[in-house]
Amino acid sequence: MLHKLLQKIDQKHAFSQVSAHCDIPCGIYDSTPAQIFALSVLRYCQQIDGLGDSKEDQAKLVRLVADKEKHAESVKHEIRVIWGDYFKGELLEKYPNIHELTHNIMMAGSAAKQSVSVEKAQKLVDLVNEFAEIFWETKGVETYRATCPYEPKAETVYPKLG
Repeated sequence: MLHKLLQKIDQKHAFSQVSAHCDIPCGIYDSTPAQIFALSVLRYCQQIDGLGDSKEDQAKLVRLVADKEKHAESVKHEIRVIWGDYFKGELLEKYPNIHELTHNIMMAGSAAKQSVSVEKAQKLVDLVNEFAEIFWETKGVETYRATCPYEPKAETVYPKLG
């Protein structure tokens, strides 16, 4: 449809038809980006808590809130892709709670976007960690929990890779 519209707009410079077959044709999935985004949301909320009333801090607040909201949306996107594209068939049978967990992450992501609450951001991190544990279990990879080596210094799930 877009192809036909563009041809009508510019008859002289017609486009050839293009298409794509899926979001991730290589089949590579990893929960780590969602975890990094969730940790970023938590860190932004911590930074917002430390701001004062100066004009500089007000300007910083605007930037922090904008980035926090982008990262919360990125968490939701990353989780939706894994849930929608990776969890199928036998995995859904083995992990029937993945639907509820994914829904809870979507709700926590929205709550994190709507507020600057450290507690709400921490809940998002906790849920994404739970998702990461399940994800790595589906790959037969053990996980462990450790405090991330950077701010926000939050407990994070890591795969034990040999």
